[in-house]
Amino acid sequence: MMKYYVFLRGVTPTGKNRIPKMVILKSIMEDAGFKKVMTYIQSGNIIFDSDLPKPEVAKEVHMRILENIGADLKVIVKSRKELAVALNENPFDDTYDYSRVHLVFFNERLSELNFDLLNNVSLLGEKLEIGSECIYMYLPKDAAKKRLNNNFLERKLKIDATTRKFNVITKLIRLERE
Repeated sequence: MMKYYVFLRGVTPTGKNRIPKMVILKSIMEDAGFKKVMTYIQSGNIIFDSDLPKPEVAKEVHMRILENIGADLKVIVKSRKELAVALNENPFDDTYDYSRVHLVFFNERLSELNFDLLNNVSLLGEKLEIGSECIYMYLPKDAAKKRLNNNFLERKLKIDATTRKFNVITKLIRLERE
């Protein structure tokens, strides 16, 4: 069994991509055969064990949510090791406000992405760094107009991605250990 962290992209508080309650999502995942299912906050973070490979996990989670709730969400799947590497490689030291550090995850391998598409982008004080498991963004509070966001990166890199704060990923790793 492999421990997976599943991040749902596009969860909304109302409308067609709404997840009614995390307890319902947990039940759907258990009914799909996933083991030791846990959820964290309403934005769509799921932890569970499965024998399936990551692409099949993503497909199964997407299908089960669509069939049972009607939400058509993008599903990003990561292993515990990938998240641990992402946390350890964080390029922003403690002189940065960690509540402003964001990690962008996607199912593609970083080596397959054309980061040249991000050249010549004015970041207005925001910072973007490429790691081996994710893209890191630092978004200071005083940024007048946030250039960096999930939609921008998806459009530029032509990928499905989801963003989580550094603190959320740290909490998910701790939660799984409890």
